[in-house]
Parts: sequence; C-alpha cells; structure tokens
Amino acid sequence: MSLSLLLSSASLRAASFIVTIYGDVVEPRGGAIWIGNLIEVCAELGISETLVRTAVSRLVAAGQLTGEREGRRSYYRLTEAAQTDFAAAARLLFGPADQSQWRFVYLGGQSIETDVRLLEHSGYTRLGVRLMIGVRAHPQLSEGSVVFTADAAGANFGLRGLAAEYWDLSKYAKAYHEFLERFGQFYEAFESGEKLTAIEHLAARLFLVHQYRVIVLRDPQLPAAALPDDWPHAEVRRLFASLYTRLSAKADDFVARKFRTAEGPLPGQTAATKHRMTELLAII
Repeated sequence: MSLSLLLSSASLRAASFIVTIYGDVVEPRGGAIWIGNLIEVCAELGISETLVRTAVSRLVAAGQLTGEREGRRSYYRLTEAAQTDFAAAARLLFGPADQSQWRFVYLGGQSIETDVRLLEHSGYTRLGVRLMIGVRAHPQLSEGSVVFTADAAGANFGLRGLAAEYWDLSKYAKAYHEFLERFGQFYEAFESGEKLTAIEHLAARLFLVHQYRVIVLRDPQLPAAALPDDWPHAEVRRLFASLYTRLSAKADDFVARKFRTAEGPLPGQTAATKHRMTELLAII
C-alpha cells in the first residue's frame, strides 16, 4: 500500500490529529510551535487551514493549549495540565509494557457518572452501580472514592472468563487486526523502496502514531493471562515500533529544519526522543 493510498483511507478530526502532533513532535522537545507548522503538516493529510485554526481555538478553550504572539506569528504550547496527560499517554505508546495490577474502584463521591466516564476512558468496566474494575492507572476521581488493588489467584481460564464477560474484547481485536492489515501493507511497500519526501516521512509517522494511539488508549491493557492466546497486541506493537523507527530519521530531520518556536528551531532530537527510540528498538 502506497503512502497516498494509506492516507486516502484516513478520516481524521483536526483537533484529535493536532493532539497527536503535539504528543509525537512537540511534547518530547518542549516549547511552543508556530501554527504554520501545524497547517503545513495537516495539509499532507487533507486537513484544511480553516479546520486547523478552528481546532486550535477549541484546544485553547479546553485548556490543552495556550497561545502567544511574536511579531505577526502565533505560537501555541501545551498547558501544564496537558503536559501531565501527554506524558502518561507517551508511557503507554513508547514505554515498556506495564506490570498489570488489578484495581477495584468503589465510587463513593457525588459525581458517579463523571467518574464512570473517566474510568471507562482508562479501560475500566462496571461491575455494579458503584463498583468498577480495571488494571490501568486510574484518573483523578471525586472525593470519597476508594481504590483497592488485588492479586489474581486461580486458573487462567477464570481470568479469561472474567475478561470475556465484562469487556467487549472483540472490538479491540478487530481494531488491532485492521491496523495490522493497513500498516502491514504500507510497511511492505516502504521496505520495497517506495520513495518518500521528508515531510511525507513525518506525515506517515504521525498517521501511524495517531491510529495506534486511538487503539491503545482505549485498550483496557488486561494481563496476558486474561486474554486469548492469539491476542494481536504484541504483533501490532512490533509493527508500530518497526515502522516508527524506520520513518524517524527523515521525519526528525524535517522537524529540525522546518518547525519553529518563538525562540528558534525545534530540535530534531532530545534526550526524550532518544529514549523513545531506545525503548522501541528493544521491541523489534
């Protein structure tokens, strides 16, 4: 699958994709970037300048970005709260696999439905009106909630029965298999010598990160003992790591040459980006 065919299958919301740009390019390099850089990269994936400007305004209103001006140029940086959220997401995308820890959450606060939505976004599922279960680190909950950690005891088929009853694993498996088919074909074309420009390397990497992020941040990240033997996440992770590392040299070169902060160019590499590469290379 060529890059043009890969990207033609994209159906992207501008705000969500801009979040991916900040998570992949900006957060590990610090600083703010010029809105012109966002416009240029988004154009590669068919997102218009109007949609970019509207999305940036919404992200500012939502407290994720803050703007500043230098002459006639507008720059946007992550807010402190957004940096914390982005760092947590980066650990899931680029870090080593976490050791799963079962957690039961008793919702004792007054904002039960708000807490439920936050926990479901982190892969938890509901056992009762006030009781939920999951394994990922839990978000900040309303006062009065209680979290219990637990160790699993018993046969693995019991865990699999628990997972099958309370989580719809089929939708995650379907998303992973679609990822393997789409990016597996692109990987073959890329390895066979498809020529890409530097900005196309960056666009392909951003689309790769975006599609992987959408799946992984929704995946409940259950331990292997609770999952079917043919669970596809490990294969998807290897494909993601292989493509990301192969696309990164020219993508990062483009970032260093073209991306601007109010203080000057954005660095092509930092200690944080090098750490990400080390973690991903260890997966391949």
